[in-house]
Amino acid sequence: MISRRLIINLLGFLLAGILLTGCDRANQTGADSQSATSTPSASPKTEFEEKLDWVRKGQYTYVWVFSRKDSKPIDKEDAAYLRENAPQVVDWVLTDDGKKAIAGTNFDLAEGNLPLLQKRFNAEDYTAR
Repeated sequence: MISRRLIINLLGFLLAGILLTGCDRANQTGADSQSATSTPSASPKTEFEEKLDWVRKGQYTYVWVFSRKDSKPIDKEDAAYLRENAPQVVDWVLTDDGKKAIAGTNFDLAEGNLPLLQKRFNAEDYTAR
């Protein structure tokens, strides 16, 4: 017959094992939930940021953003003016609201018609941003 002392020792080991396993799982769950909540989620890109990234992926030396001084959408006449006075621009991308034209070029517009363009448009250099 199994002695009482042996049964008590076995029950003690089983209970200790169960408690240790439960504590370990509780710690893991707590750590997982803490890391999940402390990790910042990436905010979705705006439409402007997506189009700007698209132009940047063209690996142009210069990236410029043009908008009308009165904040109205760029019309056909404005677009023609931009193309005519910045012929060095390879890619023109218009935002969905039509208020910004993003230009990708390997030519420094400051050495070209940038002062002329700045008379009619707001011009922002996004090259180093």
